[in-house]
Amino acid sequence: MTFRISAPPDAAGQRTDRFLADSIRTLSRSRVKALIEAGHATIDGAPCREPAQPVRPGALYVLSPPPPVPATPEPEAIPLDILHEDDTLLVLDKPAGLVVHPAPGNEQGTLVNALLAHCGDRLPGIGGERRPGIVHRLDRDTSGLLVVAKTEPALAALSAAFAARDSIERRYQALVWGLPNPSAGSIEGAIGRDPRDRKRMALVRTGGKPALTHYRTLDHWNGAVALLECRLATGRTHQIRVHLAASGHPVVGDPVYLRRIPAAARALPDPPRRTLLDFPRQALHAATLGFRHPATGETLRFSAPLPPDFADLLAALGPGQSLTDQTRC
Repeated sequence: MTFRISAPPDAAGQRTDRFLADSIRTLSRSRVKALIEAGHATIDGAPCREPAQPVRPGALYVLSPPPPVPATPEPEAIPLDILHEDDTLLVLDKPAGLVVHPAPGNEQGTLVNALLAHCGDRLPGIGGERRPGIVHRLDRDTSGLLVVAKTEPALAALSAAFAARDSIERRYQALVWGLPNPSAGSIEGAIGRDPRDRKRMALVRTGGKPALTHYRTLDHWNGAVALLECRLATGRTHQIRVHLAASGHPVVGDPVYLRRIPAAARALPDPPRRTLLDFPRQALHAATLGFRHPATGETLRFSAPLPPDFADLLAALGPGQSLTDQTRC
């Protein structure tokens, strides 16, 4: 159902989300706010993405909620690269392009659909029907390691450990534009919604969550491109991508935080430069995952090699120039 509401004079100055919720009455304010942030509202035909924007009298507001989605995802026989599995949990290497859990626009073909098919009766309901067993997530186009809980106690213990960063090791490899200086260090800055684009995250002065990323440079190519190892000290949405972009070294291929051709690209010859500029996703891979087993207390540590497309990028660049004076983080 689509709602079309003309703002009366006495609505001037109200928050848009409150005005629409009060006018519609069948949707809560939080639901209206989420719909606005997801891009389902317009003002006189123009996009409306800021729930707190003051109402303009006489303007036509249109709210178009997406169709309802099934409460329970359907199992789908999607191949999984499982590195470890027991009665409590499993660890897998997620390919780029695989969405972790169903959402509007991605109802099928997700990791959750694959897990339901793989685990059968052992998984449904764990942690909620829409996200059974999901302890943490990776962006759709980020590859690498994930742990999935198969019991409620395991989900609770692992979720608490990830939230507290208790004995959790998460290391990523990222190919970035430019050469960080110093070659090893930390990037710190609170992350929240970008006030100019609600679909992006950004470093913010107020309202964000503290975030800390440690990095070290593994290789570089003429100072134009560098391969980094990044270690998460916190786990915020898009954290590595936001921190690296804010430091002037966006991830190669990032469709959200790399908006223009970087100046560093001029230091590369063709065809490697074109290969990197045409890479269709962020060159980011969750390479190492370590944690304490919630049932046995054993420390587990897993590694996943770079996927073929990422490895091909490095091959296109040729031999790198390793730095020997790095400090491990």
